[in-house]
Order: sequence, then C-alpha cells, then structure tokens
Amino acid sequence: MKPGPSSERAVILAASERDAVRTAHLIKEAGYYANICGDIAELERQVASGAGLAIIADEAIGTADLAGLTRWLNEQPSWSDFPIVLMSEGGGPERSPEAARLGRALGNVTFIERPFHPTTLVSLVAAAVRGRRRQYQTRAILEDLTESESLLQTALDAGHLGALELHVPGFELEASATCKRFFGHAADLPFTYQDLLEAVHPDDRARRQEVVEHTLKTGADYKIEYRNIWPDGSQHWVDVRARAVRRPDGNIRSLVGVCSDITARKTAEIEREALLAQLAAERSALAELTATLEQRVEQRTADLMKEVAARERAQEQLRHAQKLEAIGQLTGGVAHDFNNLLMAVMGNLDLLRKRMPEDPRLQRLVDGALQGAERGASLTQRLLAFARQQDLRAVPVDLGALVRDMSELLERSLGPRIVLRLDIPDGLPPACVDTNQLELAVLNLAINARDAMPDGGAIEIRLAAWQAKNEQAKNEQIGNEQTKSDPALHPGNYLKLSVIDSGTGMTPEVLKRAIEPFFSSKPVGKGTGLGLSMVHGLAVQLGGALQLSSAVGEGTTAVLVLPVATAAPEAASPVPVAQPVKRSAVILLVDDDPLIAMSTMEMLEDLGHRVIGANSGPHALDILRSDQEIDLMMTDHVMPGMTGIELAAASREVRPQLVVLLATGYAELPDGTHVDLPRLAKPYHQDQLRERLDQLLGRGAASDLRVAAEDAGPLILPPPP
Repeated sequence: MKPGPSSERAVILAASERDAVRTAHLIKEAGYYANICGDIAELERQVASGAGLAIIADEAIGTADLAGLTRWLNEQPSWSDFPIVLMSEGGGPERSPEAARLGRALGNVTFIERPFHPTTLVSLVAAAVRGRRRQYQTRAILEDLTESESLLQTALDAGHLGALELHVPGFELEASATCKRFFGHAADLPFTYQDLLEAVHPDDRARRQEVVEHTLKTGADYKIEYRNIWPDGSQHWVDVRARAVRRPDGNIRSLVGVCSDITARKTAEIEREALLAQLAAERSALAELTATLEQRVEQRTADLMKEVAARERAQEQLRHAQKLEAIGQLTGGVAHDFNNLLMAVMGNLDLLRKRMPEDPRLQRLVDGALQGAERGASLTQRLLAFARQQDLRAVPVDLGALVRDMSELLERSLGPRIVLRLDIPDGLPPACVDTNQLELAVLNLAINARDAMPDGGAIEIRLAAWQAKNEQAKNEQIGNEQTKSDPALHPGNYLKLSVIDSGTGMTPEVLKRAIEPFFSSKPVGKGTGLGLSMVHGLAVQLGGALQLSSAVGEGTTAVLVLPVATAAPEAASPVPVAQPVKRSAVILLVDDDPLIAMSTMEMLEDLGHRVIGANSGPHALDILRSDQEIDLMMTDHVMPGMTGIELAAASREVRPQLVVLLATGYAELPDGTHVDLPRLAKPYHQDQLRERLDQLLGRGAASDLRVAAEDAGPLILPPPP
C-alpha cells in the first residue's frame, strides 16, 4: 500500500482548542496534513486508522488513561515505529521525570519545549513524516517478501520440495521441515549436517562427497541422487540440487537449494529396469526359442521327410518282399510238381535201362535222357533253395577250414587270370550251416565274381565275426533294396563270409533285381539266373542273410551272414557201409500220385521187396491197423487230407516200432513242427533208393528194425488248432 494523505497526517491532541488549531495551521502551511483530536480516545482511533505522527501536549494527557495507546504502540508490526512529538512545559526527560515516564511509555518520542519557534515544529514534523514514509516502504518490502516467501513455499509445497542451506566453511545446515521429513526426521527436532551424513547409504557416501567437494572447488551446481537410511531402517532416495551463494569477496558463503523424495520414481525405475531386463531376457529367450523352434521345425521337417522316404522304402521293400514271397511260393510249388515228374521219368528210365537189350545206341539214348533228368533235378534243387524249401542238415562247421579246403577247387574253377586271396582270422567260432549247400553257395558266388572280371582280376574271400543287437538287427542296412526285403536278423552272434571282386559292378537297377529267380545280366545261354537266388534262399533258411553292395566300375561285395553254432563241430566219422539186404521186406508205399506210386512200386519190386500200396494217409492207417506184416512204411509228405508227417505220427500209436521213410522234394513244414525221420530226397535213382533201404533194413532182423525206428528220433507235431 502506498502512503497517502491520511497515512501521513499529523494527529494533534493539545491542552486547548486554540493551541490545537494554531498547531494544525502551522503544519498545514508547511504542506503537511493535520487532524485535531478532542481527547485521548479519538487520538487512539486516529492513530489506529493510519497516521504519519502524533503531536501531543503533555498537559493534555497528564491525567489520561494511556493504556489503549501504549497497547497499540506495543503491538505495532515489526516494520512500524510510530513517531510522537511531545510538547512539554518542563523540558525533556533529563529535566522532567514526567517527561521521562511518558517517553518510556510511548516509545519513539521527540520532545519540544514550549514556547517553540514554528520552524522547529515544522522541522520535527518533516522528519517524522520522512521516517514514517521509510517505515511504509519497509512495510511494502516486507509485504513483497512475505508474498514471495508465500509463493515460494507454495511452489515448494506444490513440488514436494524441501529447502536447505549449507553454510561454509563451518558446514552448518538449515533445513525445512519438508527436507527433514525426506531424511526420516521430525520437523520439530534439530537436523545437523552430521545427521545428514550419517543418513546417507554407505554405498553412496563416497560418490556424494566427491560431488560436494567438486561444487565447493569449482562453484558448479550441486546435483546428485542418492539413497538414505531412515531411523526405522527403511531405504529412500533423495534428489538434492543447490547453487553456490558467494560473498562480496567472491568466496562461497553457502549452498542453497532444494531436495525432493524420489523413492517412488526410483522404485518405479528399478522395477522398470528389472521389467525391461526381464523383457529383454524373455525376448532373448523368445528369439532363442524361435530360432530353436525354427531349427526344430526344420529338423522335424527333415525327420518327416526321412520318415516319408523310409516309409516309401519300407512299402517298396514290403511290396518287393511280397513279390519274392509270391515268387517263392510259386517256385516251390512248381519245383515240387517238377520233382514228382522227374521222379517218374528217372525211375522208369532206371528200370528201362536194366531191362532193355544190349544195344549201344539205345543205351546212349537212355543215358542222355537220364542226364537231362538229372539236370532238371539240379534246377529244381536251386528253385527249392530260393523258395527256402530244400531239405537242409545244419550242423556246426568250421568255416575257415571249409573255405581253405575249397581253395583248390575254387582256383581250378576261377582259372589262371583270377587271383584268389583268403583273409581268415584264427579263433572264429563255428557256424551252423549245411556243408554241401554252403560249399555250393560259395562256389556260385566265386563264379559270379569271375564272370564279372572278363579281363582278369582278384577275388578276396574274407571271414569275420559280427554281433547283431536289438535295433541293429532290426535296422541293419545291408546295401541294397533287394536284400533289405530279408526278414530282420535276430539279435545274436553271426559270421560274415564276404566274396569281394574288382569287376564291372552292377547298376542300381540290376542290383535291385539281382536275386530274383531267372533274372541274369549275362548274355543268353551264359547263366540260369538262379545262382544268387539259391544263395539268398540258403542264407535266409539258415537264419542269416545275403548282403549285396555294388557300384559300376568298382566291383561287387557279396556277404553271407550266417548264425554262429552253439556247439563245437563234430569230428568227421566214416560213413557206415550199408549191407545189401539178404531178404525181401514188406514195404507199405503211400503216395497220392498214381504215376509216382507206380514208378516207385516198380523200383521196389525190382529190388526184390513186396509192396503194399496206399493212396492216402487214412488208407495207410487202415492197413496198419490190420494184421498185415509190414517191415517199413515209405510215404510222400505232401498229400491231401493227411501229410506224411501226420501219418508217421499216427502210425507210432498203431505200430510204435515201425520204421518210416519220408520221401519228399522239399521241407515245407508247419510252424512249430520238429521232425527227425529218415528221408529220401526226390527225385532219386533206384540205386539211391536201394542204399537208403539197405541202411534201414540191412541188419535183416525184426529187432534191428525196432532199433532203426528208435534211431529215427522223436516226432513232434504242433498242437491242433
């Protein structure tokens, strides 16, 4: 508020109205404002409403109650010191005790002794008005400061800021209540600089001290965020910012600034950083998972492609296996029927040769017919080998000794342009094989290898032990699609007999069909196409496999996988010489084929035996149940209604000591059947028939026949369905 006439006026309380008017007139003439008061109460009102000074005559207030005036004077604001000019008859306080009392009671009092010169009064009034004006200016400044402080405090409160000032060099701290609260201290308790230092988190003290020293050294703004520990042990964050205030000499007097509690923001930042770190980790994990997933998808796709390819190969192998099985069944059936036809041809030719006249030309014709029949029998034997229906005698055999014994035969068969090498380690276990058939198989493989090297070369026969495990036996890769159709090898121990040549090799198409019967890559007339078929059938029938691998220009490797025998090879013993039969035996001949039965009966009767014929198993059993004397029963195997093995088993119940001879072209026995009967393989010559009968009937006594029957061994049939 600016001073105006009312706030600068002089309020006058005189002893008389005349004195009051004259005094007011003097003041107004001097250019100031004046008001006359009738009593002390009006004076108090005028002063309280705003005035520049008061002019009071001592006699006007000698007996007045000054309590209200003195109370107002004592309650003045700090900027105000209301001036009073006291007109006194007795002089100043040094001469008048009353004046001294009034001076003490009224405060800012200037004494003027009457009578006084008007100039003196005006001078006093002017001085008092000037002083009062300065007081009003101070009031305005204080009001402005108060308003600024209020605005500043409002701003600090709005910004949740605390104020502080650090005086140097003594490091005396002044802190607002809000600042104290940010350090966990009560507003009404002292908060020193040492208290602040002790509140700083131990891990942040060194960093904070460096910032303080840098500010005091350079005058740069003080700016730092650090943690502090409250008395209750909780952790909080503060942001402190201050500027240096300098003295006139340029030295820093203090650091003045503000602080704020940023615990919530820091906690959010820490949580955000943790969240960002977590998100980064998750993003990294997701990227890794995506890459891994892509790899897994690629791997799974590759696996699926492999599975599809494997399934296609398996389907192709299955189709090929079914094809071979169908060919095998057809081949076995054809071979069996052909054997029966050859049996009739060879039997009749044997009888015809014995009874025809001594004519060399006729003899040559019969011999040529017999040779043709024998070649046909050899062909059927190979067909039966492929069909896995040949009659095998598998025994423990030393393969190393077998191959070494064959070396001379092989060298003669291979010729001078082929070098034969043997790689046979010592200590190999024996294999369970049919010696004759295995020798034939090795010879076939060697000849095939020779034919693949028309310009000469080397053939290596190698032996090695090998063990098939569960998955290995199931998934053994054996080199080509053809041999992959073999049944899976059972887990166990095997021997591998490899025949390796350096010949022309085979294309994949030829390799795929290599073991099919009648398939041959040789020119017409140079091969039957049954060599590899026979070897394959033999290997599978023995419980092994044939493995073929070949490439054009790189040669061929044929590997016979043969099971290891559980027993040691038996020492070779001389074959007993059958004694010719001295008497005629009664033989029961059982065969459903009239042509075979007639031929066989003629051969038996020509040998001097008496023959009783039966065309079926039930017919033969009827004869056995009769009182007819019978020394031996000779029966075919494959017959409708009852097979030869079933007939043999039934005959044991009727005549336990009867000797049974099984005449068959192949061993197509049901699963679970074990039979150990004397056998005669079809087709056979009359001499072979005589030798077999001599072995069984050679002792010529009934007791001997009983012993022969017992020597035949057990006959075990599968349980009825």
